[in-house]
Amino acid sequence: MCGIAGIVALGKKSGVAPRQALLRMANALHHRGPDESGIYRDDRAGLVHTRLSIIDLATGQQPLADEGDTSWIVFNGEVFNYVELRDELEAIGHRFRTHSDTEVIIHAYRQWGNAAFERMDGQWAVAIWDSVAHRLVLSRDRVGICPLHLCEYGGHLYFASEVKAIFAANAEIPRALDPVGINQTFSFWTIVPPQGVFVGVTELKPGHVRIYENGTIREHAFWTPHYPEYPGARGLFPGTLDDAVAEVRRVLDEATSLRMLRSDVPVGSYLSGGLDSSLVAAMGRRLAGDRFQTFSLRFEDAEYDETEFQRLMVHRLGSQHHEVIVTRNDIANVFPEVIYHTERPILRTAPAPLFLLSRLVRDNGIKVVLTGEGADEMFAGYDIFREGKVRRFWGRQPDSSFRPRLLERLYPYLARSPVSQQAMARQFFGRDLASHRLPGFAHGPRWHTTSALRRLLSKDMQSAAAGQDIVGNLIADLPSEFSRWNPLAQDQYLEIRTLLSGYLLSSQGDRMLMAHAVEGRFPFLDKDVISLADSLPASYKLRGLDEKHVIKRVAEEFLPAEIIARKKQPYRAPDALAFVGDDVPDYVDEALTETALRNTNVFDPQPVIQLVRKCRARSRDGQFSNADNMALVGVLSTQLLHRQLISAPLPDAHAANLRTDIDRTTEVTT
Repeated sequence: MCGIAGIVALGKKSGVAPRQALLRMANALHHRGPDESGIYRDDRAGLVHTRLSIIDLATGQQPLADEGDTSWIVFNGEVFNYVELRDELEAIGHRFRTHSDTEVIIHAYRQWGNAAFERMDGQWAVAIWDSVAHRLVLSRDRVGICPLHLCEYGGHLYFASEVKAIFAANAEIPRALDPVGINQTFSFWTIVPPQGVFVGVTELKPGHVRIYENGTIREHAFWTPHYPEYPGARGLFPGTLDDAVAEVRRVLDEATSLRMLRSDVPVGSYLSGGLDSSLVAAMGRRLAGDRFQTFSLRFEDAEYDETEFQRLMVHRLGSQHHEVIVTRNDIANVFPEVIYHTERPILRTAPAPLFLLSRLVRDNGIKVVLTGEGADEMFAGYDIFREGKVRRFWGRQPDSSFRPRLLERLYPYLARSPVSQQAMARQFFGRDLASHRLPGFAHGPRWHTTSALRRLLSKDMQSAAAGQDIVGNLIADLPSEFSRWNPLAQDQYLEIRTLLSGYLLSSQGDRMLMAHAVEGRFPFLDKDVISLADSLPASYKLRGLDEKHVIKRVAEEFLPAEIIARKKQPYRAPDALAFVGDDVPDYVDEALTETALRNTNVFDPQPVIQLVRKCRARSRDGQFSNADNMALVGVLSTQLLHRQLISAPLPDAHAANLRTDIDRTTEVTT
């Protein structure tokens, strides 16, 4: 993937995008595309591209024009079915000058308009500028793999893959944390697009197209999830479970093949030792030829380590394997860099080891890796889905003493499981059982626990977000057919809407990969895989309390029985433990002083200081509550974010490896 950015005048008198601003944007995105850079300018628009060369290494430079040199495109991502789309377009009469997927997009848009994005299978953030019609088209892939941030200021639209490029473009753009974005983060673990973390900066929603033309803005969804509402409904998978296993195997194999073969550089694979990454790696290995490289995280803390299963899969694959052992100090040492790239507060340290893993990938000469991300969302792999099913079952007979016993089957991977003490578990999970038919029921306990952290916010921050019903606003914006979906589909939709794009594909995905110029590819998020998964009966995905049942059946052909049968262990890392003890870096104490907290004015210093003392007192036994873990990481990451993206100066105005430099301006500009 790459980096894109741009400045577009929203009116005739707004002025030309300054060249120096475009160069600063390119510089801010250099890590996303270190191979070469390009800029385009005319009297109304400036476009920026930083390239990570994956497809058409020789002629895929951007910004790229159509054959009439009137429409220009900058594109971050991959369209994996571009070969098929190109054949279709050539049959209609289109002629191509490159072999890139980028050129296919601009021709496809010219031929089919917004419907072109419905045909595309891949991951993208794209901007197309029509210099004659003065029309800007922005689009983002279905589930938000690729980021796209927007800011209107001073008569211009600024857009970029990362917020730092927007701030780099113009020193006058206000830089401040958005109270609503902070409230969402301390409720859902992330913002929910279009809401952003910074005042005045929004995100284009996944699966949407936005068009700026002649002072108007039009936006629509080119894709929305579709969960059939009842047996026999249009789109419901018609076959048996065995039929579903065969079909999932077919579409997942095709998705993996596309992501292995549509590349002009070698493709490796992450390998956690879990079901999803192991299955993707096994499918990818069959297409890799003699050399297939796999990459794993190991942890010094045994609670998080999966080495046994990773090595079992490496033996099965015969891959050239690389691993990095992560300690608590490693997490603490790279955490400021991690936050520089996440560009948002995080409540878990899990992105930090992935930052180290992507560095390992790049150090071994690999630019592209397969990952298993998306399987849990599409095929119901998380404990929150099982938890929701148990709590609904209990809610239908709230006085039952047997039904809540099913809670004991949840969270087997946690050393301090929330269900280990039955009385406390029944009190916690038994909240609001009467609302088991209402939207958000399964997510309620998580949202309730996380939102309690908002007590740490300063009075100014709380006052600025007063009256914002974070959960209520989300529920009010649900699709009209939501209530007719089965409960599992409802839970999946909310998990995808809140956590997948904003956290898993961003903070743990794109940002940690692109920090070291590595592209992640996600077979489970292929458009046909998503469509099939959504069409399956709930019982094919969550069979009783057996999560991802259909995927486990598919995996029988590819994986050792030990990996299929193992209890699910979601990826986690040490949290508060990384920032307490004797050897923590100096920045931790500096960021959490009363003076630093007052200067930032996001948090009330006194409860934060008490939290820090409490965590330090527990550093010996490591017995942190879930709330304290999230609170300490959340406060520290927010403090770092403020220092790096709000207080920091603008970057230099230059662009490394500037290969494309097109100036169509007629005004005298600087």
